[in-house]
Amino acid sequence: MFGLFKKKSIEIIAPVAGEAVALESVNDEVFSQKMVGDGIAILPQKGSFGAPIEGKVSKIFSTGHAYIMRHKSGIEVMVHIGLDTVSLKGEGFRIVAAEGESVKAGDTIIEADLALIESLGREIVTPVVISEMGPFWTLETKLGKVSKSDLIMEVK
Repeated sequence: MFGLFKKKSIEIIAPVAGEAVALESVNDEVFSQKMVGDGIAILPQKGSFGAPIEGKVSKIFSTGHAYIMRHKSGIEVMVHIGLDTVSLKGEGFRIVAAEGESVKAGDTIIEADLALIESLGREIVTPVVISEMGPFWTLETKLGKVSKSDLIMEVK
């Protein structure tokens, strides 16, 4: 009876290995000022980007630069690979998963050629943002070196 009204937490894992940094440090006001939601950013070391949560791939942008996952709780997590990468029109990105597909946390969604993206003058820092959270949830984040599938955020 005592745990009846206690909310469970939702764990969000690193979609890619790298260095997790504060979202406020991202060189893009849309992300740094949390206009699309709260979260962190990762300076990726590898180009394989996975699902940060178990759920449905609700949106994959046709250019492959970003995708959104929806958890059964209704929480949505967006992974945006690089800054201003939409202007690359898909160059350097390969879509692996399908929109509408149900996936497990860690399953590969996008493959990106990080060296090519940087050579085209784009930053590869990758915001991982909770775009739909609701007013009664709180967010805890973990910064520092992360491996793919390490816990990086917890929504409580």
